[in-house]
Amino acid sequence: MSVEPLSPATLVTRLRAAGCVFAEDEAELLLATARHPAELAAMVERRVSGLPLEHVLGWAEFHGLRVAVDPGVFVPRRRTEFLVRQALAAADASRPVVVVDLCCGSGALGAALATALPLAELHAADIEPAAVRCARRNVAPLGGRVHEGDLFAPLPRRLRGRIDILTANVPYVPSDEVGLLPPEARDHEPLVALDGGSDGLDIMRRVALAAPGWLAPGGTLLVETSERQAPDALTAMSAGGLHARLVTSEELYANVVTGVREPS
Repeated sequence: MSVEPLSPATLVTRLRAAGCVFAEDEAELLLATARHPAELAAMVERRVSGLPLEHVLGWAEFHGLRVAVDPGVFVPRRRTEFLVRQALAAADASRPVVVVDLCCGSGALGAALATALPLAELHAADIEPAAVRCARRNVAPLGGRVHEGDLFAPLPRRLRGRIDILTANVPYVPSDEVGLLPPEARDHEPLVALDGGSDGLDIMRRVALAAPGWLAPGGTLLVETSERQAPDALTAMSAGGLHARLVTSEELYANVVTGVREPS
């Protein structure tokens, strides 16, 4: 049975009625992605039911890349592009570097870094099997490897003391605030990618304490946090023995704490 094509105006109206703030932009993306009217109709139904746009499209735009994002996988946020920029500023693109992306989700950070650092040896890791499968789709074509497990545990032992750039976009929402997140995140993204414990910094502290044993001399750990959590995140980074500092972007409302292992 044929499906009547949705006009752009009708599509915008439906999306706006469902609460989509950027209905015009979303309509344009849906129209450009759907291969035929039936697929468009199905995509619209999934979107108005509350599924994140990126899960409906099957991809997200991140740092100039189109990153595959499967259902049930954390959607990379545009503010995290600021973390990528800070990581690139800390990297020496003229020589081979070891890059590790922990809590990698879709692998968006690793893919962005590998694209900008063609001499990089890239590793990524996540505890969620769905995220690992998705990340492999994004990272493997760039020569990277994705490992399944908790933080550093699945990484090859040979990387100890050799990591130049370590990104960890850890979950940092306090447990009692997860229920306040927008339904798109709360209902469709894995809890393990959102819940950061009582004050939101449980995972970040674990990473900061273990990082010095994995970083190369002069290597940098970068994590994203909230403005409210930044002072405690700096303290946690320093407690791990790293030289910590905070960099912010008012434009993206992004806060990144960096920690450098002092050169020996």
